[in-house]
Amino acid sequence: MARASLAKAPHEVATMFDDISERYDLVNDLLSLGQDRWWRRAVVNAVDPRPGERVLDLAAGTGTSSAPMAKPGVLVVPCDFSLGMVARGKRLRPELSFVAGDALRLPFADASFDAVTVSFGLRNVVDVDAGLAELLRVTRPGGRVVVCEFSRPVWPPFRTVYVEYLMRAVPAIARRVSSGPDAYVYLAESIRAWPGQEELAAGFAKVGWSRVEWRNLSGGIVAMHRAHRP
Repeated sequence: MARASLAKAPHEVATMFDDISERYDLVNDLLSLGQDRWWRRAVVNAVDPRPGERVLDLAAGTGTSSAPMAKPGVLVVPCDFSLGMVARGKRLRPELSFVAGDALRLPFADASFDAVTVSFGLRNVVDVDAGLAELLRVTRPGGRVVVCEFSRPVWPPFRTVYVEYLMRAVPAIARRVSSGPDAYVYLAESIRAWPGQEELAAGFAKVGWSRVEWRNLSGGIVAMHRAHRP
């Protein structure tokens, strides 16, 4: 699977997210019209963390996606490349064990986790196939991966409206409420360039994940892929 053609170099991605870390969660809530909360609940249900398990939440940002998985007896490790996001996450959620890490060189041993998950961060990885392979490496045999990412709406007329919203409304809203509106222009462009559901599923299988499946959310605005390590 080819990576998103607009993916930035790792240091550029880190700097971009450092700059928008303070209001990142608020802006996401506004731009998604509140749907991001439902999407994240769907991810928690799909991961289904159980007592005694270790869960890696990659591209965790400030830990918004990590906190709901931190049930009694479940060790959740939020990991992000942006030091700004990690620092803000530690201030907001000191009970979580944040780790700074590169998706292509994760600072964890082989087979360290029962489940791994990424919400809205995989498309910012420069080499998506290598990122999926690195997630496979740190997952124990029989473990699972859940990736929630923006995708392609399944109804063509709605897809056209959605692309117009991405390219026009998202930057306009970001200019009003974010200190780093240029970052949201990039994010909108990266969503438009991202592969569809079937192509991403093929990428999982290519690097060794098995039993790959996906579920469309909000008509395909978002797709949640799930697979297992053999």
